[in-house]
Amino acid sequence: MADRWHVEVDRGVCIGSATCLHHAPGAFRLDAARQSHPEQAETDADERVLAAAEGCPVEAVVITLAGSGEPVFPPGE
Repeated sequence: MADRWHVEVDRGVCIGSATCLHHAPGAFRLDAARQSHPEQAETDADERVLAAAEGCPVEAVVITLAGSGEPVFPPGE
């Protein structure tokens, strides 16, 4: 069975660059304040969502393994 991810966007950090929308169309949306939100809090592991997190200029996208909370991005130390 594939990994499930919990995806969050730290709205206190998000600058509304929309980079996440570019990397993972359909996985994120911007609200009226240009703050990003994941379309689904949990999703199957997806390279596009990981690319969105890695490409965020302020690292506002946080991905953890659903259930365990183990960090996917940013990686744990």
